Amino acid sequence: MEKFVDKSAKTVDEAVEAALRELNTTRENVNVEILEENAKGVSRLFGNKEVKVRVFLTPNLKVTAGTFVSNILEKMDIEATISVSEEEDKILVNISGDNVSVLIGRRGETLDAIQYLTSLVINKETEEYKRVIIDIENYRNQREEALTQLAYKMADRVEKFKKSVTMEPMTPSERRIIHMALKSRFLVETSSIGEEPNRKIVIRLKK
Repeated sequence: MEKFVDKSAKTVDEAVEAALRELNTTRENVNVEILEENAKGVSRLFGNKEVKVRVFLTPNLKVTAGTFVSNILEKMDIEATISVSEEEDKILVNISGDNVSVLIGRRGETLDAIQYLTSLVINKETEEYKRVIIDIENYRNQREEALTQLAYKMADRVEKFKKSVTMEPMTPSERRIIHMALKSRFLVETSSIGEEPNRKIVIRLKK
């Protein structure tokens, strides 16, 4: 739930400053709603000389993401550099350093797990869903390119030999790459079979 405080003062600025002190934050980290504002002459007539504001503390999602990932790496005894950037609908976290490849895991499963946990933490602090992408020295782009090329190669084989191909087990994110890569192919189609974590993609000729 979004944290807020209500404050009254002679001016909006004074009320906001009082709220900032209580929230222990700065102006760029809050949103302000004016609840009561004096009109000229009204304050003299009724003796009301104060305005009232509600100041909402907006979460710094970049800091939250960076801190959470740092804590995970610390517990794993891994030293790394973490850079975080924010776009309108997503948070991007990049990890670099010596021996960080251990964070990728088999078929990227460890990296996906860290990404999933970070997403849970981030989206507890915001009403609008934020996608979280965690990468290690451009691993995800390289993996996507490799899987896309593999998908094209397997599709060509299906078209040439007229036989379906069942690929090796993949994570959900990797299967999504294969599905998207072959979505526009006219002669083949894809589907997934099996149960996690051994779910596989089948490429077959369209009926």
